[in-house]
Amino acid sequence: MRALTHCTIYTGEEVLTNHAVLIENDIIIDVVLQEDVPADVPTTDLQGHDLIPGLVDLQLYGGKTGFFVRDLSEESLNDIVETHRSDGTVALVPTLYSTSHERILKAIEVTKAYIAAGNTGVLGLHIEGPFINFTKRGAHSATAVRVPTKAEIAEIIAHSEGLLTVMTIAPEIWPEELLHLLQESDIILSLGHTNATYRQSGEYFTGGIQLATHLYNAMRPFESREPGVVTAIWDTPTVNASIIVDGYHCDFATVRIAKQLMRERLFLISDATLAKIEPMRFEFEDFTANYDGHRLLNDEGKLAGSAITLLDAVRNCIHHVGIPKDEAFRMASLYPAQHLGVGDRLGRIKAGYSSVLVVLDEEQRVVGIIGEEQ
Repeated sequence: MRALTHCTIYTGEEVLTNHAVLIENDIIIDVVLQEDVPADVPTTDLQGHDLIPGLVDLQLYGGKTGFFVRDLSEESLNDIVETHRSDGTVALVPTLYSTSHERILKAIEVTKAYIAAGNTGVLGLHIEGPFINFTKRGAHSATAVRVPTKAEIAEIIAHSEGLLTVMTIAPEIWPEELLHLLQESDIILSLGHTNATYRQSGEYFTGGIQLATHLYNAMRPFESREPGVVTAIWDTPTVNASIIVDGYHCDFATVRIAKQLMRERLFLISDATLAKIEPMRFEFEDFTANYDGHRLLNDEGKLAGSAITLLDAVRNCIHHVGIPKDEAFRMASLYPAQHLGVGDRLGRIKAGYSSVLVVLDEEQRVVGIIGEEQ
């Protein structure tokens, strides 16, 4: 056992000073007053920095070099995990853009093999498309977007063996029996890339969908005579939504409005196509992305994912949206962990939770990752 001392602890529930975190192996044993740390316990002095739970990202596609849907390799997954872990994301869900059935099955097999090999940090797989509305596909492949078939969905579920965690869908293009098939498999369904109306969205939410993908983006917007998907999300207390806070996908003012309306129902994703990269052009099949050092655009001028990490989004929330630090940290750790069903082990600094924690300086830059040696 050892004690983490001299830090400000953001537990996910409160902010503590003059306390220490006792950890052993990969588990938090307790949070105690610093004066109550046993004399024989080794200490790690965090020199006044902030200590927060590891961040949890439910939607990202690539790292510094790896782009999973293109590479479909364990090496690519490892690059994604290492790139984002270095910036505080300790658990993530690799995500697929719209692609062929064969590549989806291959992605499932590669991810299962990566986890089976003892690698940590991957919580499952998020399939964002291809079963989305063509008119709201954004930068997704025009040739890959399609209406699902029973055979295709049944094979994906069978191959998954519980790995598939989240699927973003436009339910208005889905036969009702296939929606039921997905819901029976315990896959978390997320409304996204959809042109559903306010009324339709409400029916899907009543029917059991409780998540929405990247609020505002690729969904029917608010209008006075047709409130759209966005308003249905705001208006439904059981629905949670992710949001991309990079300053390009939505204005910071719209983030602030959504936060005021949704409170803990709103959480952060990076939506990173690639991260920590220099200006470049990227191509895969008919997907293109041009990075100018600020944002990624495809050849049609549409946003093609982001180039941020989850911690970048946290900083934007604090410095541009005006969200308090402790709440911004929860939006990137506790809330996504809860919505993914792992809130009993991730997202808090509390006895029984993961001891893989992040040390930040006063500008929310990573000083170190506790537990990297494990």
